[in-house]
Amino acid sequence: MNDESKQKLIVADRKTRELFKAVEDRGLIKPGTSESELTSEIVRIAKEEFGMVEHWHKKIVRAGVNTLESYSKNPADRIIQKDDIVFLDFGPNFEGWETDLGRTYVIGNDPAKLKLKRDVEAAWKEAKEWYTKQSHLTGAEYWSYLVDLAKRYGYEFGREIGGHIIGRFPHEQPDIKGDLSLDVHKDNHTSILVLDKHGNPRQWVLEIQFVDNAKGIGAFYEGMLN
Repeated sequence: MNDESKQKLIVADRKTRELFKAVEDRGLIKPGTSESELTSEIVRIAKEEFGMVEHWHKKIVRAGVNTLESYSKNPADRIIQKDDIVFLDFGPNFEGWETDLGRTYVIGNDPAKLKLKRDVEAAWKEAKEWYTKQSHLTGAEYWSYLVDLAKRYGYEFGREIGGHIIGRFPHEQPDIKGDLSLDVHKDNHTSILVLDKHGNPRQWVLEIQFVDNAKGIGAFYEGMLN
């Protein structure tokens, strides 16, 4: 994408970060609140205070054992508990431009949950730094790197994909149904560094979900790569 489009995406991303901060500052992630209630409140704030009406993908709040579930799953609504772990995954549009942000929160002081939160954040930064050093990289190669990264940190990778593109809503779609070239996926053997059909760089999002099945907890972190 050109510089003007990139700047608009950066602004949209900043607005979603501000939305998440508003949720944090108001103490909305708390015991006794259901996932669906928190989702509704985030959607309300996004609309009324940030002008974000559309959301380009499904809205996700996961708590406790539900943090083990991948994006494609739809676990039963859960009430946030004392000493719980929670993650958010939202993709609101701001002024016609897509965002995609994921963050993990720990209520209380459980050492394993706090470590998992720190680890997924550190791993995301590590994976982003590695990405910037590549001159050739297929979706499958990046996927393999992320799976190995999760193992190195002592977890399993809990996502069907490790990233995708975003842009002006709706973002660029593959020409052929089932084409995975715009996803970080184990079956995408094309370069994710190539330019789009207009000769502009694509804007990629990196998403990492670590799961610890033995402890019944997961964590998620997502943001723009470029």
